[in-house]
Amino acid sequence: MIRDDIKQALVDSMKAGDTARRDTIRLIQAALKNRDIELRGSANAPEDDVLVTEVLQKMVKQRRESIELYEKGGRAELAAAESAEVAVIESFLPAQMDDAQIAAAVDAIVTETGAGSVKDMGRVMAVLKERHAGQLDMSKASAAVKARLSS
Repeated sequence: MIRDDIKQALVDSMKAGDTARRDTIRLIQAALKNRDIELRGSANAPEDDVLVTEVLQKMVKQRRESIELYEKGGRAELAAAESAEVAVIESFLPAQMDDAQIAAAVDAIVTETGAGSVKDMGRVMAVLKERHAGQLDMSKASAAVKARLSS
């Protein structure tokens, strides 16, 4: 499980004296704890690895947006710190699909569902998310689905 990997990585980083990695892992654990609290009592909580992957992807997205803003503002040192955090967070994510794999998955689902226009995009995205939730960036997937259904 991803949570176990995160806990072990925290212990390893503490033993190694890697403070930057340790601090980032603690941020991950805090975000996971917050998400657990939000879902407490919820009947339809997702599977644990799916939940962890969603939290990690959200953290990566937030940091990439921060990097962009820091670079525009001329704060290279802050952008570098955020980039280091992104690298640590991504080390816990499952392998991501590349553009060719995303296109192949979209083609298969479009064929399977019989989607013919952009009006069917929601249906295709639902199936795509159900099957490949942790393996792809949903914004890239959305663009691929839209391009495929527009043609």
